[in-house]
Amino acid sequence: MTTRLEALDPIVGATVVDQLRRMADRLKPLRLVHINSTRMGGGVAELLIGIIPLWNELGIDARWEVIQGDQAFFEVTKAMHNALQGFKVNIGNAMLDHYLEINRMNAAKLDFDADFVVVNDPQPAYLIQFMREKAKKWIWRCHIDASKPDRKVWRFLREAVKQYDASIFSMPGFAQNLPHPQYLLYPSIDPLSEKNRELSAEEVSAVMDRLGIARDKPIILQVSRFDSFKDPLGVIEAFRMVHAHTPCRLVLAGGEATDDPEGPRIFAEVQEAAQGDPDIDLLLLPPESHYEVNALQRAADIIVQKSVREGFGLTVTEAMWKGKPVIGGAAGGIMLQIRNFRTGFLVHSPEGCALRIRYLLRHPEVGKRMGKFAKEFVRNHFLVTRNLRDYLSMMLLFRSPESGDLRRPGRAVVL
Repeated sequence: MTTRLEALDPIVGATVVDQLRRMADRLKPLRLVHINSTRMGGGVAELLIGIIPLWNELGIDARWEVIQGDQAFFEVTKAMHNALQGFKVNIGNAMLDHYLEINRMNAAKLDFDADFVVVNDPQPAYLIQFMREKAKKWIWRCHIDASKPDRKVWRFLREAVKQYDASIFSMPGFAQNLPHPQYLLYPSIDPLSEKNRELSAEEVSAVMDRLGIARDKPIILQVSRFDSFKDPLGVIEAFRMVHAHTPCRLVLAGGEATDDPEGPRIFAEVQEAAQGDPDIDLLLLPPESHYEVNALQRAADIIVQKSVREGFGLTVTEAMWKGKPVIGGAAGGIMLQIRNFRTGFLVHSPEGCALRIRYLLRHPEVGKRMGKFAKEFVRNHFLVTRNLRDYLSMMLLFRSPESGDLRRPGRAVVL
C-alpha cells in the first residue's frame, strides 16, 4: 500500500521526500504535540489534518490536542483575534479572567509528555502557565496578522508568550519584541487532501449541479469564513460594478468555525446585501465540505480573496494550486503568494477588484498564463513538504549545540 509520503514523490520529487526522512532520522525518538481550539473549520485545523499523519510516517510520535471552551470563551478569543489584527476592542477584566480559567481547566484535562509542544494562536496560549513542566520545549505559533496589534491585548498575551522557548510567525512584519528566538514559517496545503486532489470534469459538474450553481456565465468565486476581515461585502460591491457591464456570476462560499462566534452575524449581513440578485449565490457549507470547495475552485473562472487583514490566506494557495488567476487584497500573507501581474493581481479597494475582474474576463488567455505560473509557485513554496522541512530544521537547531547564535533571544530566523 502506498504511503502518503510515497504519493507525494511525483508531486514534489523523490529528493524532497528523501531529505525529510533523513532529517527526521536525526531527531528520533521525538514526541511532538500540536494544540489548537477546533478540529474542523479554519486554516489551522486544515493544516494539522494534513501534517499530523506525515509526522507519524516520518517516525515522529505526533499528536493533536484540541482545547474545549464555552461561548463566552470563544467570544473573548475572537475579540483577541480582532485586536491582534489592529482593531480596537473592549475586553474587560472579567472576560480575561474567564479566558484564564478555561485555559486552567484544559490544562487539568490534558495529559502528555513531549519533547516539543506547538501551541497555535491565542486561544490556548496560557496553557504554558499551568503545564510548563509537561514538555521540554514550548513553541507559540501565531497564524494571525499581528503587525499592528492593540497594545493592551498584546501586553496581556505577551505575558504568556514570553514564557515560550520560541515563536513562529508567517511573515517578518508580524514578528514582535520577544525575549526568545522567532522563526518565520509559511503555512502550506496538502496536495493529496480532499480539498486539493485532482478532480475529473465529471466530478466537478456533479458537485455544481448538486449545489445548484449554474454555469451559464463566467464564475467569480470567493471561498472563506464569513468574516468582516475577508470583506465579503466589498466583493459584492466589486461584482456589481462588473456585472453592470459584463455577464458573470458571483459565488460566495464559506463555513463556520466553532471558535468564531461572529460568523452568523456576518453571514446575515451578506445575505441582506445579496438579496434579490439572481446572479449571486451564497453557500453556507459544513466544515467538512472539502470536496465541494475543491470542485467550486476548479469550476471558477476567477477566484477572489479580498481580505483587508490576513495572516496568510490558504484559500489563495488552494486557488493557485488549481491553476486559477487570483485577485487578492494587498494584506498579510496574500502579498507573499501573489506576484502582482504574474501569479495574480493585488488590489486595495472594491474599485480595484472590479477593474481586475473585468480585465481577466476580457483576456482569459492572461488568466490561464497566470494560473500556470501560480501553480508552480505553490509547488515550490507552499506545499506541506516544505512546512515539514521548516519544522524539522527548527527542531534540529534546538538539538544542535553549534546553533547557539540562531537560538539567541530576539533573533528572527527564516527557515
